[in-house]
Amino acid sequence: MDSLLHLQRQALRQHMRRLRRSLSESQQFDASQQLAEHATLFTAIAQSQRIALFLSMDGEINTRPLIARLWHMGKSVYLPRIDPAQPSSLLFQRYYPQTQLIKHPLGMFEPEANSDELCPFTELDVVIVPLVAFDSTGQRLGMGGGFYDRLLAGWQETSVFPIGVAHDCQHHDKLPIEAWDIPLPAVITPNKLWQWQKKEA
Repeated sequence: MDSLLHLQRQALRQHMRRLRRSLSESQQFDASQQLAEHATLFTAIAQSQRIALFLSMDGEINTRPLIARLWHMGKSVYLPRIDPAQPSSLLFQRYYPQTQLIKHPLGMFEPEANSDELCPFTELDVVIVPLVAFDSTGQRLGMGGGFYDRLLAGWQETSVFPIGVAHDCQHHDKLPIEAWDIPLPAVITPNKLWQWQKKEA
């Protein structure tokens, strides 16, 4: 990896994480409510049944109001958990209001393991993806672990539609990108829908 590019990406990650952590509680609350409203009106989500999300951490826009709306709409909601057999991979498990959550050593909350509730990635309709920054072409900068880049490699050969969610302040005009970065077809922020590709019916 080019060391200058690596340093640029790390500096941008730190800057964007500081920006989102600096939002006040009221700003975070308002943003999460707006996101939930806009996301559930987005056709790709409204017309889908199996939707994977994540539980927010580190100043990420709060996905819980969106999850509550999806449950209310009768959608099946799934959360990622790190595959213990392949720690570089994610599994997706059905998430109910009563599901017990466990804190992973990396800091995120996962559903308590239940193999009967797993859904293969290719059988999901939508995967809502976390990000640190995104740009005006749909490029995404993640936390650096590569979980979603590996997951989404080749997503266009499946019926899965990935959508990023973020605060408006996480938009950056042009990201420094690597060959393995997977651009997103859509990103939703509290104030805007960015879309570069439609979900096929």
